Amino acid sequence: MEEQSILTLHDFDLQYYDKYPLLCGTDEAGRGPLAGDVFAAAVILAPDTVIEGINDSKKLTAKKRDKLFDEIKEKALYWAIASATVEEIETLNILNCAMLSMQRAVEGLGVVPDIVLADGNKTPKVACPVEYVIKGDAKSQSIAAASVLAKVARDRYMEEMAQKYPEYAFDKHKGYGTKLHYQMIDKYGESPIHRHSFLKKYYAKKQEGA
Repeated sequence: MEEQSILTLHDFDLQYYDKYPLLCGTDEAGRGPLAGDVFAAAVILAPDTVIEGINDSKKLTAKKRDKLFDEIKEKALYWAIASATVEEIETLNILNCAMLSMQRAVEGLGVVPDIVLADGNKTPKVACPVEYVIKGDAKSQSIAAASVLAKVARDRYMEEMAQKYPEYAFDKHKGYGTKLHYQMIDKYGESPIHRHSFLKKYYAKKQEGA
C-alpha cells in the first residue's frame, strides 16, 4: 500500500514536468497552535527524483520526519524554509501569514519556479504561475516534501522555545491547545510567543463558567 502511495505522489507531479520543469511544492506548518511562528517550506525536485516513504507530514512519526528532512534537503534541486512571526500573525491574521510564509519560502529558493503548487485552497503571491491543491500534501510529492521540511523546522523551533520558556512545555505539545498547555497558560499567563487572538475565546469561555 505504501509503495502505491509513493508512486501516486510522484505521478501527480509528473503531469506537470513536461510543461513546468522547475515544479515547486509549498506548504505551511503551524496554523492551528496557540503559540509560536507559522512556518512554510518550498521544494523543487528533479522529475526523476522519488523520495520513498514520503507522505503528509502529519501522518509520519517524528523519527521518520527527521530522516526525511535530511534526505529531502540532500535530493532537492532547491529548497527553502521561511516563517511569519507571532507579531505578524496578530496584525495580519493567521491565514494571511500562512500565505506570507509560503511566499517567503518560494522567494528564498534562489530561482523562480516555472509553477508553484500550494497546499490548501488559497495561493501565495509569487512571481510565477501558482495553483492550489486541496489536500496537496497527500497528493503531490513536491508538496509532501515541503510539508515535511516545514513541520520539522517548526517543531525544532518550538523545542528551542521550550528552552527559553520551560514552564510551558512547548517541546511536548508544540504550541497546540492540549490540556497541559491550557493548564500552563492558566498557571503562568501568556508568554511573549503566545498568539493572544487565539486565546480570546478560551478566556471568554472561562469567564462564562466562572
